[in-house]
Amino acid sequence: METRVSSATKEVIISGERPTVLIGERINPTGKKKLAAALQAGDLDLVRQEALAQVQAKADILDVNVGIPEVDEATLLPRAIRAVMDVVDVPLSIDSSNPKALAAALETYRGKALINSVTGQNDSLEQILPLVKEHQAAVVGLTMDEEGIPTDADGRVSIARKIVERATAMGIPREDIIIDCLSMPTAADNKTAIVIIEAIRRIRAELGLNQTMGTSNVSFGLPDRPLLNSAFLAMVIQQGVTCPVVDVAKVRPFVLATDALLGRDMYMQRYIQAFRERDK
Repeated sequence: METRVSSATKEVIISGERPTVLIGERINPTGKKKLAAALQAGDLDLVRQEALAQVQAKADILDVNVGIPEVDEATLLPRAIRAVMDVVDVPLSIDSSNPKALAAALETYRGKALINSVTGQNDSLEQILPLVKEHQAAVVGLTMDEEGIPTDADGRVSIARKIVERATAMGIPREDIIIDCLSMPTAADNKTAIVIIEAIRRIRAELGLNQTMGTSNVSFGLPDRPLLNSAFLAMVIQQGVTCPVVDVAKVRPFVLATDALLGRDMYMQRYIQAFRERDK
């Protein structure tokens, strides 16, 4: 299964047979007071800086999210998309649950975008999937619905199936659907990671789709979070996550090592090259 997204000049192919694609997470104001304040002021200089830094760190795709209170997202999101396109050439993941903001951003985007995201909620499916179809985009499907995030693998797989069925019924190709099983904190339940991993494994086996995930939630409330996040990231990549959303500068060495050990790096050339660059 190959999912193709593109900018005006560059295409990225997401596939379990290829090296892991890294989606940069840093253009997101959640937990970032400085970025949130800049966005509220309409200042996009920090957005541009984050875009350049992430591409320098070898991000393949950049996620762009400007969702904060008291901001007109339908106006700000397309401005942010244009600002990022002005300074980097990688494809973008347009991250919003606001249909008006998504529509405005997609109108300004040059290439085949990744829309992040749609859920299993009927309102979300009815509002977001037509945009995916109209703009021939790819889309991330979150395994949550009106009842929230299922606590078992069966529930997550069932929602993934619903998203696929509704999308393909509209003529959206299966290869343009990427599933996110949604990582959750393990501090309160040490079986949570096992459930998530099982859902990822089953979606790969039963649906054959590419998958994404932001892995940092798994360590919330625990010490040495980078250690837990890196271990979990290696596990989910092995089970079927092909394009995680990450802080690329921090985790890329772990991902390169994982790919090398999984046979996705011919003669371990990418791993060796990164080692040489690091030690210059």
